[in-house]
Amino acid sequence: MSASLAETGAAAPRWQDLARRAAERRSAEVESVVVRQLLTFVLDASPYAVPVERVREIVRVRPITPVPRVPNDVCGVISLRGEILEVIDLRLRLRLHAAASGRASRIIVAHTADGGIVGLLVDGVSEVLGVPEDALRPAAATEAGNVETLCVRGDRFISLIDLDRVLGFDAQRQS
Repeated sequence: MSASLAETGAAAPRWQDLARRAAERRSAEVESVVVRQLLTFVLDASPYAVPVERVREIVRVRPITPVPRVPNDVCGVISLRGEILEVIDLRLRLRLHAAASGRASRIIVAHTADGGIVGLLVDGVSEVLGVPEDALRPAAATEAGNVETLCVRGDRFISLIDLDRVLGFDAQRQS
């Protein structure tokens, strides 16, 4: 009986070592596939995305107070839980055709590079996608100003918006 306990005691560390090595292998495999989380949305019936870490929240469209003497793509401001937030019509900012807000329209509240927040008016929000880095392709030269990369999803492409460039247009206009 004491021999079987000794054998069991000797076998236990071996099984623990095997389990530990298997877990390390699994975590190494997971780490080797870098996945980016993207919030996808629709503008003019085309899919677009922004990195989910830049998104604070998504809210329904509410009355927007117009502000005089601002660029056409700035809809105005809203109050979001006591915080004043500029709302930009992303359709107009990306030089797409203007359209009225519909039932599916949303305001994506996004973090800016300088630590502020801004509202992005979009036609609708689709989903959050986990996308491996190898599914991202460089943007075409014609889209390079607004689109950071293209995400390949089966037979469709999703344009990943370069928020810093798109939101930086205000600074360029005012200088």
